[in-house]
Amino acid sequence: MSLLVISGATIRLGGRALLDGADLTIDPGRRIGLVGRNGAGKSTLLRAIIGDMALDGGEMRFARNARIATVRQEAPEGPATLLETVLEGDPERLALLAEVDHADPLRVAEIHERLRAIGADSAPARAATILAGLGFDEAAQGRAVSTYSGGWRMRVALATALFANPDLLLLDEPTNHLDLEATMWLETWLARFPGAALVVSHDRGLLDRAVEAIAHLDKGKLSLTPGGFDEFVRIKTEKAAQQTRAAERISAERAHIQSFIDRFRYKASKARQAQARIKALDRLPNIEAVIEDTPTRFSFPEPARIAPPILALDRADAGYNGVPVLRNMSLTVDMDDRIALLGANGNGKSTLAKLLAGRMEPLAGEVRRGPKLRVGYFAQHQTDELVMGENPIDHMARALPRATATVVRSQLARFGLDAARAETPVANLSGGEKARLLLALATRDAPQLLILDEPTNHLDIDARDALVKALADFEGAVLLITHDPHLVELAADRLWLVADGTVRNFDGDLDDYRALLVERARPMAKAEVAARKDDRRERAEARAALAPLRKQAKDAEALLTKLSAERKALEQKLADPAMYAPGRAKDIAAANTRLAMLRREAEIAETAWLEAEEALESSV
Repeated sequence: MSLLVISGATIRLGGRALLDGADLTIDPGRRIGLVGRNGAGKSTLLRAIIGDMALDGGEMRFARNARIATVRQEAPEGPATLLETVLEGDPERLALLAEVDHADPLRVAEIHERLRAIGADSAPARAATILAGLGFDEAAQGRAVSTYSGGWRMRVALATALFANPDLLLLDEPTNHLDLEATMWLETWLARFPGAALVVSHDRGLLDRAVEAIAHLDKGKLSLTPGGFDEFVRIKTEKAAQQTRAAERISAERAHIQSFIDRFRYKASKARQAQARIKALDRLPNIEAVIEDTPTRFSFPEPARIAPPILALDRADAGYNGVPVLRNMSLTVDMDDRIALLGANGNGKSTLAKLLAGRMEPLAGEVRRGPKLRVGYFAQHQTDELVMGENPIDHMARALPRATATVVRSQLARFGLDAARAETPVANLSGGEKARLLLALATRDAPQLLILDEPTNHLDIDARDALVKALADFEGAVLLITHDPHLVELAADRLWLVADGTVRNFDGDLDDYRALLVERARPMAKAEVAARKDDRRERAEARAALAPLRKQAKDAEALLTKLSAERKALEQKLADPAMYAPGRAKDIAAANTRLAMLRREAEIAETAWLEAEEALESSV
């Protein structure tokens, strides 16, 4: 029996139909991702399911006694501890425990049986596990909810919904208040959740790893596609191609019929045939060749090259009011670096970003910057610095006081802020449009280093993909702080771990990091812990031993690139007839001498590169 059946659901708001005869069936245990354009009505559908909004038409039928849970819009507050607050998410358990003290003996037996059935004894441990997965250690779980900020309290609200263990779990952008670590934990938790779930999310990783089907809300209708988001994109792309071919075929047929009508409409001998053709034309189906909006595209200005390292930390400390948050950091950044920061919220990732961006000075040690280094810094809190009554053009013109109107509009257009949106007051822009404006402002000076602190919080899936592509084309360095594993996997090739009061290179990928988090989360025997520490130490020592070889290979490759460019330029010069004008014999001889030297230097560099690569390969 189905858990929820939505039939012909219609909801109108402001004269517009968000749902227009939508149908969806959710069976027990089925996890479904809900996607659609911003404003399509996804959150409205969830509100209708929990009864906060009435349907204008159609119906919703629930299985008998179906238990539904969702995250409360208001962050929890009050003196109760985090653990107590989450335990309140199971009202049946609380009611039974309250009743057992004054119930008659027969009822007491029934209560204990029911408590065993719902796992009441293990409830505190289960609640603690969920809180730990969302970033709260044992000490934090014993603190009052009121001592936490709004973002952390929303994590408690999410934990409460997960703990309720409902038949149907409704989640609306559940990763918005999470860091990367909590997001990866939630992916794993949802993938193992035995109940049904309907999840609204722009997080492709979550939609690929945690759900079994994608429901697409478009033009008021719901269509269901099996598989994760990548499979949904593949099927949708194939359908779009088929639809385009069908549209082209029908368009050609329509044009052929129309030409006959135009030729013979007013000829008496052909009037009947013309009328028949008109009816045939009316019967041809209307197929939309394009089923998506105009593709979203971002592009970053091309930065000027500067000598490496463009930025270096030498035993630097960073913190506030003289108290270090991060200590003894020795790191370098080159223009080709794509770095993502790992580490739980509160470990100091944003502090490091501010230090690198020049928004704060080191408490100790040194920060060395390239003399011509420009840094672009994006952070969500910068939204508060926008002037609500001004439009994006006003903001960009103030940031680029010497720029022409064309240059100002062009920089905004790089991030999809077209003429209409560029002239819209900031107060009327969506969260995603404000994020685009902040990206445009952060990159206005063509920075060599781009620091992005949670850039995807308000971007939809298309905009996130556009950001990935723009970062791939960007020729400067990138430092990413994000809760989006998909963005990390596609945009970063180096990982820095911010933990234990410092920052260090993490030699591995996100799968290795997931494994590390799982390892930390489960108890292990002391011998196993020691063995793993020894293994990690040995691997670290092996990496350190190979570092000179890696540097040799990298330096040789860079030299080869440089020599090749000079050799190409010299060969082009020698191929120019003007080079052989009278009186230039010395120039020709010097060029040929240099060309021979370049060939010898290239051979030496290539030999060094091959030797280093072979040594590295043999050591694996």
